[in-house]
Amino acid sequence: MNRLSVLKENGEKAFVAYIMAGDGGLDRLKEQVQYLQEAGVTAIEVGIPFSDPVADGPTIEAAGDRALKEGVTLEKVLNEMAGWTFEVKVPLLIMTYLNPVIKFGVERFAKQAKSAGVSAVIIPDLPYEHRQLAETYLKKEDMALVQLVTLTTTEKRLDAILQEAEGFVYAVTVTGITGARDEMSNDVRTFMRRVREKSPVPVYAGFGISKTHHVDLLRDDVDGFIVGSAIVQAFYEDKIEDIKPLIEAVTAPNPV
Repeated sequence: MNRLSVLKENGEKAFVAYIMAGDGGLDRLKEQVQYLQEAGVTAIEVGIPFSDPVADGPTIEAAGDRALKEGVTLEKVLNEMAGWTFEVKVPLLIMTYLNPVIKFGVERFAKQAKSAGVSAVIIPDLPYEHRQLAETYLKKEDMALVQLVTLTTTEKRLDAILQEAEGFVYAVTVTGITGARDEMSNDVRTFMRRVREKSPVPVYAGFGISKTHHVDLLRDDVDGFIVGSAIVQAFYEDKIEDIKPLIEAVTAPNPV
């Protein structure tokens, strides 16, 4: 995850790509990771399908449902990743809900995730106040537990979260679930700027980032972007080439 801090120090923006593991079959996961890293993304967030995805919008929820019908589980995803023989050039993250981790066993999950090449974990339904449920075991394996902050996070709670932040801060751009959107609230830039001014680690904007004008709007106020629904849908429709302009909008050097 040091690569993310280096990008920030150099004034470069990060592009984190989210994919749903097992959408279309678990054997596609390797191909998707290879494609995205060759396309120039900074890191890849591997989503674990879950039957009650409270933070997911319709696109990712549908992808998760398709993966569940394929019999995909957390254990199968970790085993698949651990078996890769190609060079993984970018940090890999796991995005999962708490229930699959508890069922799998938190300590066992941390060890197997590390063996699978995972650098950090995001658990959106694990409250900051209960982070020790997972953080203790993840730290033993030198993996970060990425925290989320939202437009409704109080100032006191934001300060507490940022004090413990590691890897990067996942700054949610909307009040609600994931999903591609045309426009954003006028308060988003102010919120992102406030979080970034306080954060000791990079701040990435996520939820609803799907168009180049979203990048243009927030470029000066964040250190990177997390794109999920647009990528998931592009893979599903076999139109992943359409995502390249969005990747380039983030990672290309700023015009002088």
